[in-house]
Amino acid sequence: MQKLNFPSYTFRLKNSENNTLIFDEIRKKFVVLQPEEWVRQHCIKFLIEEKNYPTSLINVEKTLILNGLRKRYDIVIFNPDGSIFLIVECKSYKIKITQDTFDQIARYNMALNAKYLMITNGLEHFSCFIDFKKKSYAFLKEIPKFIR
Repeated sequence: MQKLNFPSYTFRLKNSENNTLIFDEIRKKFVVLQPEEWVRQHCIKFLIEEKNYPTSLINVEKTLILNGLRKRYDIVIFNPDGSIFLIVECKSYKIKITQDTFDQIARYNMALNAKYLMITNGLEHFSCFIDFKKKSYAFLKEIPKFIR
């Protein structure tokens, strides 16, 4: 797999039925290793190892209903009170991040109301803070660390 713009991490891999699988420590299961999954698993490790987010506050690949349509977010980090702190949209390292990617996460956030958004294809990372009172956003160098 492609080297990504994340620190180096160790992953549990195995082969099954001509597929390589990677262990997802949030979902507690092996999943097929595709390029987007490679990015998602690096991002999860980054959030846990570098940003100190507890695994108990992280949710991966869950369905949400948006305008009557079923959509699936990649990663959500909750606040301890159950509100949503961060939404992460992961793309394959083969996919260029475009305005469509930003529009996608913005649509998801209309339903989820996260304060922070992050988009990554493993090579480029974009983060922003949403100010709901001022109805504005600001791009950040990186998302904040978890503060207990």
